[in-house]
Amino acid sequence: MSKNSIETLLWSIALPGFGQLLNQKYIKGITLILLELLINIQANLNIAILLSFQGDILSSIKETNYQWLMFYPCLYFFSMWDAFKDAGGGKSPFSFLPFVFAAYLVTIGIIYSAKITIFGVLFGPVFLPMVLVLPGVFIGLIVKRALIFLIK
Repeated sequence: MSKNSIETLLWSIALPGFGQLLNQKYIKGITLILLELLINIQANLNIAILLSFQGDILSSIKETNYQWLMFYPCLYFFSMWDAFKDAGGGKSPFSFLPFVFAAYLVTIGIIYSAKITIFGVLFGPVFLPMVLVLPGVFIGLIVKRALIFLIK
């Protein structure tokens, strides 16, 4: 993993499209930024984040447009993967799997975020998906290793 691929990955975590701009993929970067803004605004994501961080999870759930928010994880993790790959990362087989599984689990987290409690705590549409990122990455890494093992 090169220093440049990690840098672009981190910029893509900050905002989808930033890593592409760093990689000089301007049309792709601007497109991803515009898509992020569209989904963010339509899903009321910033309001949901604000209310969640203020501890008002029920209001966050009411304000969230789930039909739009469900697009966000795929855009977010694709943007990270694409910037990482374009910067020279992800050369090993199946290195996209941690990104894919994280996007999948985060989407599932969004779907059930208004109902699932963990130890009696309702995490809502912001925190439950965030909690599921690491399990998604770890499952992706395990599946990647298993597939590489099976191929050899």
